[in-house]
Amino acid sequence: PKAVSTLLEVKSPMVGTYYAKPEPGANPYVTVGTRVSQGQILCIIESMKLMNEIEAKVAGRIARVLVENAQPVEYGQPLFLLEPR
Repeated sequence: PKAVSTLLEVKSPMVGTYYAKPEPGANPYVTVGTRVSQGQILCIIESMKLMNEIEAKVAGRIARVLVENAQPVEYGQPLFLLEPR
């Protein structure tokens, strides 16, 4: 297995509420094992009634999802571990 140090943290750029899906009942944007391309939407963070789409900065594979849907998140809090391609 690869060393954990090869994984990149995708961090929250703001304080808000993490949403894994575009709307209730929809499928999550990503789950563990999802291959993502640069610019792909990973989640939404609601901050001050605005829905902010969080995009992948690099292509890779989602190794871990670190937060639960509808959980409050802090600025700089890791949301995902991403294995770069």
